[in-house]
Amino acid sequence: MSVSLVYVNTADRAEAQRIGRAIVDARLAAGANILPEISSVFHWQGGVREAGEAMLILKTRSELIDAVIDRVRALHSYECPSVVAVPVTAGNPDYLAWVGRETSAGQRD
Repeated sequence: MSVSLVYVNTADRAEAQRIGRAIVDARLAAGANILPEISSVFHWQGGVREAGEAMLILKTRSELIDAVIDRVRALHSYECPSVVAVPVTAGNPDYLAWVGRETSAGQRD
């Protein structure tokens, strides 16, 4: 079993909480972290933009990434949300096992 972190920028803390809760409730992720205030600079629609956002980090099994991306896209307010998965190459074995247990098919409601 491999674990990944899924990085998502959201419009604000409330959206990050709503999406994070929905993903964890569906057992697509074992947990979510929210960094409530970040500053972003990006190209969009022909110009450089700056915006305040919130960051959501989801911990999941790598095999669930497509389902996580689909669910985030369905719940997100942005036309083109930032949803990027990063593989975890090492970590506390007990923690990684917990991620696996909390996202396993047997745990799903």
